[in-house]
Amino acid sequence: MSRDSNYDHHISIFSPQGRLYQMEYAFKAASSASGLTGIALRGSDCCVVVTQRKVPDRLVVPSSVSHVHNVTSRIGVLATGMTSDCHAAVQRMRYEAADFEFKYGYAIPPAVLARRMADLAQVNTQSASMRPLAVVLLIVGVDDERGPQVLKVDPAGHYLPFVGAASGAKEQEATNFLEKRVDDIRGYTLDETVRTAIVCLGSVLGSDFRGSEIEVAIVKGKGGKFRSLTEEEIEEHLNAIADDADA
Repeated sequence: MSRDSNYDHHISIFSPQGRLYQMEYAFKAASSASGLTGIALRGSDCCVVVTQRKVPDRLVVPSSVSHVHNVTSRIGVLATGMTSDCHAAVQRMRYEAADFEFKYGYAIPPAVLARRMADLAQVNTQSASMRPLAVVLLIVGVDDERGPQVLKVDPAGHYLPFVGAASGAKEQEATNFLEKRVDDIRGYTLDETVRTAIVCLGSVLGSDFRGSEIEVAIVKGKGGKFRSLTEEEIEEHLNAIADDADA
């Protein structure tokens, strides 16, 4: 047994190398538990999230399986990780958003919500009686002052705004794909943003999709509503991508 093995019994104990092993395990669970990969992009006046739709059992109603959720009418989140932890995090986000609006009289900005969720996640790293949630949150929305926002919150309570972000099993591969296109993404229209996100997901997974095999959600413009695209709308984008590839 290695010397460091004694330091993973409690979340609040650092190893001599300055590592919190339980936090590393939480990151590993968040990336591998669901086996999914998620993409979030920020265009010129819009935000888009794309992920796989995997139904765990043939008896499960497919439409009930989703990792994309509304937090408010204008803010959405793609939660990747352990399904139960994802649901708990989304419910807490909805509570925080409703509480903020009740107290201050206006809708919570995406960045404020991300900071609040990061603060709550960080508290879970301080006590041996708590367990960090094995979930990565990709929060999207259009801020009245800052415009489109993509924010990523990790299990350690770290959050940052992104032009494009990825989470899940193929996070690094997707990040590499997006880094090569970051300057172009900033000026993309809604359709270009959606198609780039789908192409990115297909590229890192090495497969083509049907409309029923992925989830796509968008929010566009000031006051725009966060909504999921229908299967028919997704098929239109897939057909356009195929036409561009053949051209």
